[in-house]
Amino acid sequence: MNKTAKWLKAALVRAVKTVAQTAVATIGTSALMSDVNWAAVLSASILAGALSLLTSTAGLPEVTDDADP
Repeated sequence: MNKTAKWLKAALVRAVKTVAQTAVATIGTSALMSDVNWAAVLSASILAGALSLLTSTAGLPEVTDDADP
């Protein structure tokens, strides 16, 4: 697997985890499931995922130059 593919996989895994964490945190602010503002959950989660991908452009410790032989 080349470095770009490794980076993309690692960045997507981080972004998916970030989206899930944001959704859980946003949903958790409501007392009842019927009180959840689903538009806000979706919006915040998508934004968090996009920010995660942008942050990953600075580098990911999972993808290093010395990891390849």
